[in-house]
Amino acid sequence: MAAMMQPQIILLKEGTDTSQGKAQLVSNINACTAVADVVRTTLGPRGMDKLIHDDKGNVTISNDGATIMKLLDIIHPAAKILVDIAKSQDSEVGDGTTTVVLLAGEFLKEAKPFVEDGVHPQNLIRSYRTACNLAIEKVKELAVSIEGKSLEEKKSLLAKCAATTLSSKLIGGEKEFFATMVVDAVIAIGNDDRLNMIGIKKVPGGTMRDSFLVSGVAFKKTFSYAGFEQQPKKFVKSQDTLTQH
Repeated sequence: MAAMMQPQIILLKEGTDTSQGKAQLVSNINACTAVADVVRTTLGPRGMDKLIHDDKGNVTISNDGATIMKLLDIIHPAAKILVDIAKSQDSEVGDGTTTVVLLAGEFLKEAKPFVEDGVHPQNLIRSYRTACNLAIEKVKELAVSIEGKSLEEKKSLLAKCAATTLSSKLIGGEKEFFATMVVDAVIAIGNDDRLNMIGIKKVPGGTMRDSFLVSGVAFKKTFSYAGFEQQPKKFVKSQDTLTQH
């Protein structure tokens, strides 16, 4: 009688989905592949842009995987993992967000038949890790090192890498022009690897070819104060004095 009077312990709030097993795994895989299909057509030089309209009335046109994944109103918890993958890729590498989402979707798609046949997920994970190690070894074999090469050779190789990433962007038609500019900007900061020192200023009007690199500090707006029109805008071989207060 005492056992029957014990209060019911509720660990999860009412309405929480506690489904599990093979059916839930398959459902998670289907949700992730559906999200991957959304960005599939944006990949590559022939990739198409997506027009996204949110509930606030904002309209975004982009083929960038990270941007699209961020704007999608995804509810499924498993599918949200793909959004986190895209964010991590964008934060760590800065490119390849669409590719990493599609790869994750394809891995899950290929694993689905094995899950349906009763193969334990840990066995599939172990196999994917083995394949990952083999792929990394192959990439290292194919890698081209720029160590020991002249500055011009380095710039040429880096420009080719930059041009490849620009092929699927809106500026793909001028990829050689912008690739050279990007490489010059990166080389200008030296080996410090402080990419935050590179800024992009956008000015309405003109063409893409009107873009240029400023080796120094650039201000989006001119100074405005009394008599600024008569002040010199450029100093050649200037001498500066530093004082400590």
